[in-house]
Amino acid sequence: MNFVILGAGAWGTAMAIHLEKAGHTVSLAPRRLAQALEMSSRRENRDYLEGISLPQSLQIGWQLEPLLLEADAVLLACPSHGLREACQRVQSAREGSRRLQAVISLAKGLEEKTGALSADIIQEEIPDCAAGSLTGPTYAREVAEGKPAAMVLGMKGPDDLRNRYRDAFSGQTVRVYSSGDCRGVELGGCLKNVYAIASGVADGLQSGDNAKAALLTRSLAEMIRLGEELGANRETFYGLSGFGDLVATCFGPWSRNREFGEKIGSGERPEDLLANRKTVVEGYRATLNFHELCQEKGLEAPILEQTFAILKGQKKPQEALAELMQRDLKAESAG
Repeated sequence: MNFVILGAGAWGTAMAIHLEKAGHTVSLAPRRLAQALEMSSRRENRDYLEGISLPQSLQIGWQLEPLLLEADAVLLACPSHGLREACQRVQSAREGSRRLQAVISLAKGLEEKTGALSADIIQEEIPDCAAGSLTGPTYAREVAEGKPAAMVLGMKGPDDLRNRYRDAFSGQTVRVYSSGDCRGVELGGCLKNVYAIASGVADGLQSGDNAKAALLTRSLAEMIRLGEELGANRETFYGLSGFGDLVATCFGPWSRNREFGEKIGSGERPEDLLANRKTVVEGYRATLNFHELCQEKGLEAPILEQTFAILKGQKKPQEALAELMQRDLKAESAG
């Protein structure tokens, strides 16, 4: 199968390496010409995956038109706030493309103002292609190094097409499951970043393992409840894009969202941490966007709301944690 990956950050590059090893034809398209030239000559992505060699057979190009001519699928490896623009670039560059069947997002976030998920945006901008999202508990460097991992592909459309791409993404070191609940898959991948920031705040406050275990348990319950209220299937959040991704992102030392929260819990200001970053903290935008969505729909999400208050400087981390502990007592539920 022929894949084009738009975006050469850590995750886009890792997927390119994995898919090439799985026997596919892969083209990686960095956004910047200078990055494309450097990666082509050095056979390494020094900005995001330093020390990992790129296969010689991996094509690196900057212009989309020639790359899309033989493409079966496009993977969008860009931040969620740039997804619509990326879709528009693909649509405008695919005049000669005859084989393109699917456009699949690797992003995890809501679109600002509209609250649209990735697959919804893809459907709007590229309506004649199947839209999907690939997500799960994965650390890009480990995938690039060939360490075992599992993901889930949520895709709208017929089962046979979804399963075809599920099988194509799978390899000796990566196992991919399929799901028809694309909305749930995407919501899990977005929400876990919010709770990873909250988890990091607890780490920064040195709240201890008991507090973190309780926070993750109630975060999962909140994720399930929100997901159902936003139109997803409950069972999806017990899988890789919900529970799996939540655990990995809240505990992984590599997690940008967890690290971001930890620094806030230690006393640093969110605005200072966000300034001049090379990598994106998706959970920051996700928290703001989900807060707005919850306010609009009248949805209750205590952990998300306290995280929002911390990020906007409305409450100090210790104050927000205390308010969570002092909420009215009730019977435990999973949602």
